Amino acid sequence: MSPLSRSLVVWLVLVAAVYGVATGITALRSKEHIDAPTVIAANVLHGQLSMGFEPGATDTVTRDGETYHIISLGPVLPYVVLAPITELRFAGRWLIGLLFGVLAAGLAWPLASRYGPGGRTTWWLASLAAFGTLLFPLSTRGNFYYLAHSEAMACTFIALIEWQGRRRSWVIAGAIGLGALARPTLLVALLPLAGWLLWTSTSRMRTALGLAWPLAGTVAAMGIYNAVRFGSPIEVGYSTAVLVNPVLIAARAQGLFSLSHVPDNLRTLLIGGFSLQRRFPWLLPSPYGHSIFLTTPALLVAAMAPWREWTSRLLLVAAALVTALLLLYYGGGGYNTYGYRYFLDATPFLLALVAMASRRRFGRPEQALIIASIAFCAYGVLIGFKGLA
Repeated sequence: MSPLSRSLVVWLVLVAAVYGVATGITALRSKEHIDAPTVIAANVLHGQLSMGFEPGATDTVTRDGETYHIISLGPVLPYVVLAPITELRFAGRWLIGLLFGVLAAGLAWPLASRYGPGGRTTWWLASLAAFGTLLFPLSTRGNFYYLAHSEAMACTFIALIEWQGRRRSWVIAGAIGLGALARPTLLVALLPLAGWLLWTSTSRMRTALGLAWPLAGTVAAMGIYNAVRFGSPIEVGYSTAVLVNPVLIAARAQGLFSLSHVPDNLRTLLIGGFSLQRRFPWLLPSPYGHSIFLTTPALLVAAMAPWREWTSRLLLVAAALVTALLLLYYGGGGYNTYGYRYFLDATPFLLALVAMASRRRFGRPEQALIIASIAFCAYGVLIGFKGLA
C-alpha cells in the first residue's frame, strides 16, 4: 500500500471514529422519538407520501384530507431503505446522519489532495472541511433537516473532485443534481461550471447531453414528488406550510425570496454573535444562527486564491450565486440551528478556494484559523450534547 493510500485509510478511520463518538453521545443524551421521514418512509412502502399526522404540524401542508411534510426528496430516500427494518425506527435517524456525515467528511481528503499542495497540508485542509465546518456539528444531531446539508455537501465534493480530474460533464451534473434533491439551491452553482464546460468542449453536443440527462432526471424527480404531494410539479409547499414561529411567519409574509430579507440575513451571516449566560458553557448561540466567522473563520483564506486561474473564478461565481439565493430566502440562517447552516451550500466551493490559496502560502496564520474553526465547530457539537441548539 502506498503512503498516500495509507494516509487515506487512516483519515477515514479517524473521521468514522470522531463522528461516531460525537453522534453516539448526542443520541444517548437525546429523547427517543420517531421523526417525520421515518413515518413518510413507512407510508411510502404502503404506496402513499402523507405523514399520517394530524393537520397543523409545523412545516406541513394538508391537501385533500392528507397531511404532507415539505421536506425535499433527498433526505427521505435513505429512510425508505431502512423503513422495512422496524428495529431501526428510533436509531435510523442517527445512523443515516452519521453515514452521510462520514461520507462527506471522508471526501474532504481527496478534495484537499486535488486542490491543495499535498503533503502535510492535506491533513490541515481535510481537517478544516471535516471538523472545522458546520458539517461536523450538524451531522451528529440525527436531524433530517441537517441531513439535507450533509447529503448536498457530499455530492458537491464529488462534483468538485471530478472538476479537478477528468471533468466528465455527466458526473459533475449528476453529483450536483443528486445534491439538489436535498438542497435545490445547489442548482445555480452548476451554471458557471456548465458554461465553462460547454465553452471549452471539443464536442459540445456530447457535453450538453452529459449535462442535460442528469439534470432532467433531477427535475423530473422533484416535479413528480411535488405533484403527488401538492398537486403541481412546481409547488414545493413552503409558501403554504404551517409555521408556528412568529419571526418566520412575519418574514414569509414578505415573500419566500425577497430583497427585504437580505439586510437581516447578511447581518447574521457576517456579524451575528453569541449570547452570554452565567452557567457552562457560558456562550449561547442564537437559534436563528450566527456569523460564519464564528464557525469557520478559516474560509477567509480563500481570499488569497490564485485569481488568475479560471477555476478560482468559477468557484467564486458558484459560491456567490448560491449565497445570493440564500440571502434572499426568508428562513435566515435556518431556525433552531448552530451557525448559518444554509451557508453550507456554498462552503464546498470556498473550501476548494482555501486549498488553492494554500499552494501559494500556508503558514501559522492559516493553521491558526483552521484550529479556531475546529474549536468553534467542536463547540457546536458540545452544544448538541447539552441540548441547547
